[in-house]
Amino acid sequence: MSTTPSSVRIVEVGARDGLQNEKTIVPAPVKIELIDRLSDTGLQTIEATSFVSPKWIPQLADATEVYTAIWKKPGVRYPVLVPNLQGYERARAAGAAEIAVFTAASEAFNRKNVNASIDESIERFGPVLERAKADGVAVRGYVSTVLGCPYQGEVAITDVVRIARRLHDLGCYEISLGDTIGIGTPGKARAMLAAVAQQVPMTALAVHFHDTRGQALANILACLELGVAVVDASVSGAGGCPYARGATGNVATEDVAYMLHGMGISTGLDMNKLIDTGRWLSARLGRVNNSKVGVAAA
Repeated sequence: MSTTPSSVRIVEVGARDGLQNEKTIVPAPVKIELIDRLSDTGLQTIEATSFVSPKWIPQLADATEVYTAIWKKPGVRYPVLVPNLQGYERARAAGAAEIAVFTAASEAFNRKNVNASIDESIERFGPVLERAKADGVAVRGYVSTVLGCPYQGEVAITDVVRIARRLHDLGCYEISLGDTIGIGTPGKARAMLAAVAQQVPMTALAVHFHDTRGQALANILACLELGVAVVDASVSGAGGCPYARGATGNVATEDVAYMLHGMGISTGLDMNKLIDTGRWLSARLGRVNNSKVGVAAA
């Protein structure tokens, strides 16, 4: 029986995951305007930036400047990614009220991404979760490579389940399950989510699909039918992981919203403002808008 939700919260990741792989530095004023434009579209959650070392992600070296300058619209959450306690302290100094931590379901990917094993990466942000709990800061968790890894290939579903449950047990209110290289298909996405949902409540799960092989919307639909009600997406389909060879952009927020609205599922988003923002960002990045909705509406 389908348990498709009547409403879905889209977590906009364009300003962080969407821009982090851009080779040309995007100026802070552009990032700030992007987030401000997104805040006006009806989104409830907008991932603003990442307080990682500029050595690893130079594109986001301006995290403090960006976060302190953006319009914090009442009722909208602006989480930021942090890799360790130092990053957490920088984020808090900038005023961040919600953070996200990350690890992978693949040992090989985790070592390439953060130069640590999965267990080591979780141990690193253990103190972050403790501090966040003491400070009353909400924590979202990311598990990447849930459907495949560019280095080790297949990723066991049991590993995905184990890590997602561990993050939830440590205090992450929501776990985003990411197909980092866009290798998944609907059947595999559905099986993965169903397995994780046996150990972590569906209400605490989100899905994050890349569109490398054009499967993202199909994968999202398969997961919606199981009851997931939170979907990560990136305006204009911007993005890609700097540590995942061949990974193209995230699924476009415009395309996800168009599909959901066509199914009668509420998102609270203003499609015209969303499409306009996608076009605006694409122009700033010097490329054609990846969103099929945006192109069709042009």
